[in-house]
Amino acid sequence: MTAVPPRKQYPPARPRQEPTAMPRLALYALAVCALAVIAAVVSFVQGSFLGVVWLLLAGLSSNMAWYYLRRAKARRAADGVSAAG
Repeated sequence: MTAVPPRKQYPPARPRQEPTAMPRLALYALAVCALAVIAAVVSFVQGSFLGVVWLLLAGLSSNMAWYYLRRAKARRAADGVSAAG
């Protein structure tokens, strides 16, 4: 019979400070905004006034990204207050 070696002791795991994830809808809106700005620039360079529509879409999507980020921040703050209370 052979002796079993003792188990290796590891230090206790420390909780990590993970960065908060951006809401998925805000990321999608931000991507649409960037693509709309690129499309607007390309349209204006080609001499088309269709770029105005792309600029309007970029403005709308940037507002959506801002809204979803603010909503997520408010929810995190509300969760923090309810967890602490």
